[in-house]
Amino acid sequence: MKHAQSHALFDRARRLMPGGVNSPVRAFKSVGGEPFFARRAEGAYLIDVDGNRYVDYIGSWGPMIAGHAHPLVLEAVARVMRDGLSFGVPNPLEVTMAETITRLVPSCEMVRMVNSGTEATLSAIRLARGATGRSRIVKFEGCYHGHGDSFLVKAGSGMLTLGVPDSPGVPKALADLTSTLPYNDFDAASRLFAAQGDEIAALIVEPIVGNANCILPREGFLQHLRELCTRHGALLIFDEVMTGFRVALGGAQQRYGITPDLSTFGKIIGGGMPVGAYGGRADLLQQIAPSGPIYQAGTLSGNPVAMAAGLATLELIQAPGFHAALEQRTHELCDGLEAAAREAGVPVTTNRSCAMFGLFFTDRHVDNFTDATHCDIAAFRRFFHGMLKRGVYIAPSAYEAGFLSSAHGDFEIAHTLEAAREAFREAAAG
Repeated sequence: MKHAQSHALFDRARRLMPGGVNSPVRAFKSVGGEPFFARRAEGAYLIDVDGNRYVDYIGSWGPMIAGHAHPLVLEAVARVMRDGLSFGVPNPLEVTMAETITRLVPSCEMVRMVNSGTEATLSAIRLARGATGRSRIVKFEGCYHGHGDSFLVKAGSGMLTLGVPDSPGVPKALADLTSTLPYNDFDAASRLFAAQGDEIAALIVEPIVGNANCILPREGFLQHLRELCTRHGALLIFDEVMTGFRVALGGAQQRYGITPDLSTFGKIIGGGMPVGAYGGRADLLQQIAPSGPIYQAGTLSGNPVAMAAGLATLELIQAPGFHAALEQRTHELCDGLEAAAREAGVPVTTNRSCAMFGLFFTDRHVDNFTDATHCDIAAFRRFFHGMLKRGVYIAPSAYEAGFLSSAHGDFEIAHTLEAAREAFREAAAG
């Protein structure tokens, strides 16, 4: 593959943007080398500025569950944008989106649209603090809830990729109000609530961790968190920015049968457009301005173009059997990757949930942050570049989940597994 145009663009970008990118993980710092620059995308593929074509397992980090540039999504956007991009006043599609989310996710009796997952989580935390009159929040090691000050404490995703556990610029006073727990540790959660329960406004968790790669909850763990929050008067917040509408039509809360007090969403509900939302119990959401005193606002929130793209995507994924087919395809991919690794003598395990998966260079099951950080990162780097040069794009970090779409068919899976057989051999050679 040739990358002359991507190289030239990256040279220009580094003079103008921090690290040459607008989001850290895109810079390939974790894996080495330089990022490619995409010109367009279609179905399961990304096509870069040099004409190289990649089977894409990122899907814009989750939104593209129906594949890139789906005709129905593009048609919806084209139809709506002819009437204007943003109005600054209510529009009908906002109401339809609220009706759709509250129908698909019964725990959300009311919802407020915002413009990103970070805005959604920040707003949910403010609401939790305002509603409970408490200040402390609880999060989990390796869980990433956006770049809000309260969350950059033992965070996952790009924080792990850059090797920085906490960010300068976060006031100590805010960090002191965030308690952090190991994911999947029942006893640690019980001890923390026993000691601090009357101070805790909310516990926020990725029900399936997607920002320290893909880590699934142990049986009963999410129910344990629900019971602790209920007992101590704290709110349970599910960050479903990744898992919402992806691991089941009603998200992880449907998959595991848990009812959180608040939920945050993003990605799929915008169909590729910038979007976020938070929702939950009506008595809580009614405390948000203008109904109540807790302030939150956004100029572009609920803009018609993002609503149109999201509604078209949500319509597509409600087709009968949509998620069952995705889950089967994900199992085919992960089982094939594990088999290819065994053939090459490389220790690899996978986690998967419907259309979301994780690949770990270890022979042990991974179910917490510490396990994830003990994987063979050097072998992952070699594997990443081996896949990239064979036209398969996986996350450029060992700490990011992968995503499938309905556009990934038999041919794409077969191509991926053939590339993986060769890439695993290279990873084993060192």
